[in-house]
Order: sequence, then C-alpha cells, then structure tokens
Amino acid sequence: MKDKICQICQDNTKIINYKNTGIISRFLNPQKKILPRKYTSLCSKHQRKASKAIKRSRVMGLMPFIPK
Repeated sequence: MKDKICQICQDNTKIINYKNTGIISRFLNPQKKILPRKYTSLCSKHQRKASKAIKRSRVMGLMPFIPK
C-alpha cells in the first residue's frame, strides 16, 4: 500500500490562509463538513491549520456553514 503524502508539505506552502477559499474548500465535503485526515491525506500539523482556517473563514463570512 502506498503512503499518503501531505499535499501542503509537498507543495512547500508556508501558510494556509483563511482568505484563500479555493485551497481550503478542497478539505470540505459537499455538505460543507471538514474532512478528516484519512480523506484529505494531510499531516496532523497541516490538518489542524486547515481546520482553523476553515473555521475562521466561516466566521468571517467567506465560506458557508451549510450548503445552499
């Protein structure tokens, strides 16, 4: 079985910004729930940062809490 590699580590991205909704929307399912590490294949460090960015983006009104 092939090991999953963190895309953010591989792309050498320094920060996960809550304003960049295009990147962080990849870590949501169609019901706008945050996907677990099993499906996103992120390392634990970047999974925590992505979750925090998604939550901040929702509070700021850039992303919806629920689908339309």
